[in-house]
Amino acid sequence: MTSPTQELAPALDIDAGLTEIERSLNLLLNLTPVNATQAWADFERSDYGTAPTLQLRPLDFEPDLLRRKLYDLEIEDVTDPALHTLFRAKRDEIARQITTLEDRDTARFVYGSLQLYGGIAQPLVSAAEELLETIPVQAPSSRSVTAGVFAEAAREECDRYRAAYPGFPSNIEVRDDISELMVSFGRLLIPEAATFRADRVEPLLHHEVGTHVVTYLNGARQPLTLLTMGLPGYDETQEGLAVLAEYLTGGLDPRRLRVLAARVVAIAEMLDGAEFLDIYESLRTEHRIPPRTAWSIVIRVVVGGGSVKDAIYLRGITRLLEALAEGGSLDTLFVGKLALDHVPLVQDLLDREVLNAPWVRPRWLDVPGAQERLDRLREGASVGDLYEGEGADEDRILGQRGGYGGR
Repeated sequence: MTSPTQELAPALDIDAGLTEIERSLNLLLNLTPVNATQAWADFERSDYGTAPTLQLRPLDFEPDLLRRKLYDLEIEDVTDPALHTLFRAKRDEIARQITTLEDRDTARFVYGSLQLYGGIAQPLVSAAEELLETIPVQAPSSRSVTAGVFAEAAREECDRYRAAYPGFPSNIEVRDDISELMVSFGRLLIPEAATFRADRVEPLLHHEVGTHVVTYLNGARQPLTLLTMGLPGYDETQEGLAVLAEYLTGGLDPRRLRVLAARVVAIAEMLDGAEFLDIYESLRTEHRIPPRTAWSIVIRVVVGGGSVKDAIYLRGITRLLEALAEGGSLDTLFVGKLALDHVPLVQDLLDREVLNAPWVRPRWLDVPGAQERLDRLREGASVGDLYEGEGADEDRILGQRGGYGGR
């Protein structure tokens, strides 16, 4: 008797081909400036008056050859209707990624970014502006740690996972050619020049290791290898899940919420035609974002010619809150990297034993207080309710009476 996986063997060959092609793109790394440290120093020396020139690494693949390889995959022969639809959507997404990378540093780039990550609706912009108005500016953090200290904390976090899940790897690299903390193919990459607020170390570990690394590793244990790279449009749900991890562990503090909101506002201004210095000045004067933080936000928005990717954090947690209020379960989202829209498909594959239950359960679900917070979110919450600073309880009471904070 053949197993469900054996019956789907031709489809899984297509899955492997799509995964190989997307892996060769390395979208995240190819859209990360290699000169951010020097560019910041130059910007600071100019008294914040000269827009930076951001340099991206050369592409190490030939776009036309990769497209040919992509369209040589015989997706039309996949007979399972759900997988056929999924693979076609993934092929389209990869083709858009190739074109977007080709269009770096041109006026066309922003349109590719919009196709990949979607636009931002006015309700999201309004919610972001309200967060920036509601959450008071915090005093600067008095203590920070170096990239080396953060890397050691990450290794210790991996050790905690390995104690429960033998074989859990510890792939951590401190690099001088990136400007942002990121997970790429299950590896945690840490910028060598970065410093991290001491009180942000644990939340960041739950975000990066407990969400991005864990879902990558769970996906790697599945026959459907696209679950390591991500099903089409997975990014928004993945980042929403990572922000949820920060909140459930008590680490989604006012500064972090203001940054997530400021990213959306900055993107809206970029789409309206504002350039680097205009957006930077707006964040500094209108929203009182600190200089280095404003810089970090704006370079992520203008990189390549205009990126809308950073809207997915606030939009992702917003949609996840809606799903929780409607009774949605988080369990399926840990199978690999997938979007909320894929939950029925993935659940069907689980029920048919094509996919396996997640190998690793995120540690952030079991942090003291996490389940109580999660239960409160299931009762219904907006992103404004995630702010737990001074005056937040009063805002919620007003929201229940029809003012700020209602769903």
